[in-house]
Amino acid sequence: MIEYSLFYEYKARCLVVNPLLIEFPHEFETERLHIRMPLPGDGNIVFNSVQASLPELKPWMPFAHYEQSEEAREANIREAHINFLKREDLRLLVFLKETGQLVCSSGLHRINWQVPKFEVGYWADSRFTGNGYVTEAVTGITNFAFTELKARRMEIRCDSRNLKSRAIPERIGYKLEGILQNEDTAVDRPELRDTCIYAKVSV
Repeated sequence: MIEYSLFYEYKARCLVVNPLLIEFPHEFETERLHIRMPLPGDGNIVFNSVQASLPELKPWMPFAHYEQSEEAREANIREAHINFLKREDLRLLVFLKETGQLVCSSGLHRINWQVPKFEVGYWADSRFTGNGYVTEAVTGITNFAFTELKARRMEIRCDSRNLKSRAIPERIGYKLEGILQNEDTAVDRPELRDTCIYAKVSV
């Protein structure tokens, strides 16, 4: 009976958490990077980053197959800004501290504030790949989630064939919990794909 009582007390505490009232920084830094929420006016730089990276993005990212325009990207950025403030989705843009250039887009998605649990997503500007920026960004975002958001579980999901994406969680200590077979469809061709699930949990 005591265990059940503690369980329901825990659930009751979780249910009263209103994400809108959770205070945390909207930007932070790592050794080389400045990471922050999207702001109105960021659409142009994100548009240019996407355009420069389309060949590398199209095999893996559905948005790379949509018609691209600066206006649509700006609208998307403003929506991401609103979602961040509403705590529904925490997209993050990653810039070089030294030059201010955008090097990748990341964020915390599929949020369950009751756990709390987050999924890290990311794509890189292909002009800046090979320098470890995505690894540094995802490491920083993971640490931010554990320290500032009190995360209990972090996930990274990716296509099993996307070896570059898989290398990130493997490099920074995420555990491969399993591979879901025929879990999704390819974004660039009519075939089924397997999804890897990597996770890191707090003790």
